[in-house]
Amino acid sequence: MTESFDIAVIGAGMAGASIAAELAPHARVVLCEGEDFPGYHTTGRSAAFREECYGGPDVVPLTLASGAYLQEGGFLTPRGGLYVARSGQEEQVEAFLETFCDAGVTIERLDRTALEARLPGVRAGWDHALSQPNCADIDVAGLHQHYLRLAKAGGVDLRVRHRLQRVEREGGSWRLDFGAAGELRAGVLVNAAGAWADHVAKLAGARPLGVQPLRRTVAQLRVTPPFPADLPLTLDISGDFYFRPENGRLWLSPHDETPSEPCDAAPEEYDVALAIDRFEKVVDWRIEAVERKWAGLRSFSPDRLPVYGYDAAREGFFWFAGQGGYGIQTAPAAARFAAQLLLGQPRDAMTERLDERLYSPGRFS
Repeated sequence: MTESFDIAVIGAGMAGASIAAELAPHARVVLCEGEDFPGYHTTGRSAAFREECYGGPDVVPLTLASGAYLQEGGFLTPRGGLYVARSGQEEQVEAFLETFCDAGVTIERLDRTALEARLPGVRAGWDHALSQPNCADIDVAGLHQHYLRLAKAGGVDLRVRHRLQRVEREGGSWRLDFGAAGELRAGVLVNAAGAWADHVAKLAGARPLGVQPLRRTVAQLRVTPPFPADLPLTLDISGDFYFRPENGRLWLSPHDETPSEPCDAAPEEYDVALAIDRFEKVVDWRIEAVERKWAGLRSFSPDRLPVYGYDAAREGFFWFAGQGGYGIQTAPAAARFAAQLLLGQPRDAMTERLDERLYSPGRFS
């Protein structure tokens, strides 16, 4: 006999695990993951930082609302963030500062002397900097496991090696076919499939929203001279690079966004070389070795904001997708908010300031 659930969540990365945990006390939930273990793709390849400007001003409310949960749970380690800009970019610096101060982000302006103290070896021409003191490293694996444990404790049934093959809406519920893994039924289907979100929508007969996976590359470097242990996350205000310390090494990205099909992403040599070229124009450190390199897919909706809510035209189909690279740092508020929308529950202190209209799939109708 086919097992039945109130809610089936497709994808057990950070998105799926967090919303399943939030739904668990209120419904019978199954969490379905196509890979051998949860978090294989984007969640397991995150650059692991919380940066309050990340994603733009309309994502800031989600980031700020999640901060206390992450801090109180012990998932954050203070790091500090540093946006750097060249001489001649004064207008861009001013616009950035105004935009994010208005959004509620804590930012401090630094002069060249203060920049040199934070970023030893910074080359001439980089004359402007903005400090973000609340930037922190995130224990991504710890947070993901936290949500998986909460889900399990709440009775969520985790099924790995369950890759969705076919979907049909029958008599007010979904029949979900996972091929050799069998079939399940559920009243509501939650699309938390990340890069595969539009694919799941097609299977369910919903109109794809244009959720586009974009490849992001990271390389781990060994550099000399040794950088300070408290080196901040350093980002180009134009979005051309970022780098941060990790266990005595440096993680560097060219901030690439290469459109990709949903896949097991791999780094391209060109992107690694581009990152190194940009890095060498910022500081006078010498790269001794590229020790590791990897890539992940960050998935964005057409307006680059996340999508939370029931599909406007497909009954029982709920979107929880398009969370870009900020899905880790916004996970607590996003999952709580989406669960409240799905269940028709009132907001709480974490979500009361979030605007449903910004993230509704109905905005694409």
